Amino acid sequence: MKFFVSLFFLISFNAVVGQNDTAFKAFSQIIPGSSYSYSFQPIIGGSFTMGSPATEKGHTKTEGLQKIVTVSPFWIGVYEVTHDQFGVFYKDEQVSQGSKTDAVTRPTAQYIDLSWNMGKDGGFPVNSMSQDGAMMFCRWLYSKTGIFYRLPTEAEWEYACRAGTKTAYFFGNDAKLLPQYGWFLANSKNKYQKVGTKKPNPWGLYDMLGNVSEWVLDQYVPNYFDSIGSIDPVITPSSRYPKSIRGGSYLDNPITMRSAARSYSEPQLNKRDPQMPKSRWWLTDGMNIGFRMVRPLKQPTKTEADAFYAKYLGN
Repeated sequence: MKFFVSLFFLISFNAVVGQNDTAFKAFSQIIPGSSYSYSFQPIIGGSFTMGSPATEKGHTKTEGLQKIVTVSPFWIGVYEVTHDQFGVFYKDEQVSQGSKTDAVTRPTAQYIDLSWNMGKDGGFPVNSMSQDGAMMFCRWLYSKTGIFYRLPTEAEWEYACRAGTKTAYFFGNDAKLLPQYGWFLANSKNKYQKVGTKKPNPWGLYDMLGNVSEWVLDQYVPNYFDSIGSIDPVITPSSRYPKSIRGGSYLDNPITMRSAARSYSEPQLNKRDPQMPKSRWWLTDGMNIGFRMVRPLKQPTKTEADAFYAKYLGN
């Protein structure tokens, strides 16, 4: 019975969401001020075993001991956010370029093209932004739509990536199948590719493994499983580095692209930035990092949402 309930909720209805639309179904959020939209898939909450067993090839101590974790229902982006979509926010003339205490702040101008000529128009994943930059896009979209968006937690990301599987990859344990599902070092020609051009995972999500790595909400700690609770866990960031990154990228090998593999940000991601102080928005050496968004089923009040963004953008 559980299978049929899950299947029902994961059917795409091709709906366009409005502020008062609370039906738990697939939808597309129009990016205000543009012809672009961003597709979301509903993910039923549940429990799963997070992390990897010691017997899994590539396992590290940061991936376990494994823990049973429960996450609440949420929507997650079907694709990684693209340059086209992010650019609407970046070019919005109503967005301030003042301090982070402003209602909505736009990232400062890039001093060079941080797409590194890999592609922008037509569906390429946005890249080279910090976690703050990704979160500011979520905050901007909330300010435009009244719908609360954010980055996924590590637990939500892995739950959605695994899609009910327990193997090293959502398609099994054989890394030889990876070219069917993701862009990585062996097939990417050292550049990201248009989103959605490989096979999706069992829950209809594209590029969960490879293409660009993806920001998640948590501060990175090596002993993650000793530091979290078992229900909707998240480690609130308290410093700029390190923050958690998931999914592997077009520059990574298959070991780094396992569902349980964890990575993190560090100052070296901005080592070539000539600015002093270095940009808090852009990463000159984070060309392989992007993001996708989440909309929790339980929406916060405006007061709660404002407090959330202030907390996560306050370090």
